[in-house]
Amino acid sequence: MTAKDGDGWTHCGRGHRHWGVYGASGLLAVHHTARASYVLMQKRALWSHHGGTWGLPGGAIDSHEDAVTGALREAHEETALSRDALRVRGVYLDDHGGWSYQTVIATAVEKLPVHLDMESTALRWVTLAELPRRRLHPGFAETWPVVSEMLKPLVVVVDAANVIGARAEHGWWRDRAGATSRLLAELVELAVDGVIAPIEGLPLLTRRFPQVVVVVEGAARGARVPEGLIDVRAAEGSGDDAIVEVVREARVWETVLVVTADRGLRERVRAEGALVTGPKWLLGQLS
Repeated sequence: MTAKDGDGWTHCGRGHRHWGVYGASGLLAVHHTARASYVLMQKRALWSHHGGTWGLPGGAIDSHEDAVTGALREAHEETALSRDALRVRGVYLDDHGGWSYQTVIATAVEKLPVHLDMESTALRWVTLAELPRRRLHPGFAETWPVVSEMLKPLVVVVDAANVIGARAEHGWWRDRAGATSRLLAELVELAVDGVIAPIEGLPLLTRRFPQVVVVVEGAARGARVPEGLIDVRAAEGSGDDAIVEVVREARVWETVLVVTADRGLRERVRAEGALVTGPKWLLGQLS
């Protein structure tokens, strides 16, 4: 396992020549506003493969890297972007048979400053409307119609009481705070590892890293809240009302998925534009 051991040419099952012995990945950094969304695009140096075209910062994955690590490393080398300024949201796999390119989608809170290196002649934050008018890298152009549908960040809102009831741990009703504490710890792990199960109504990603909001109520408000990537909301009154309020708080560029089996709540959040799935979908992904 050495740095840059992924550099080199190889061929895929379709007979095409690609850079990256272990495959390649690129960073699709997105900045959303109420008016438009922007993607960071790189104009490739003329000496490079498909030089002069616009694509994503990225390159070959080393043998010890996953797609996210490789994409963030390459993006930092080519643009000086820091991982601390980005939040990874998902990974899309373009499998060519024996070789693959993985697009790592990440959101940026602003149009972050970037710096050119020798592999680029330009770096621009480009609106989604403007992007197709540029001369695109052939591989990026082929996948863009699919990937462009995957840019909305996912917010998963968990009805903790309903999920715990569906799990039906022995004696959970006698220690609601304890049962909720265990669920929260597992949700932190899921937020770190990512969601792999498909979601009805959304394009298929190989892995998603959603924002997780958990609403707790009643005795469960005494649960131990772990440090990590989840947002725990203690309902002062009705848990259902608190969940509906979370859905209403979502920004226009976000997709909200509510996890509950409660029929009345499902109808209420759908009326607010949210997607819905049952506890079984979530429980199947917890350790």
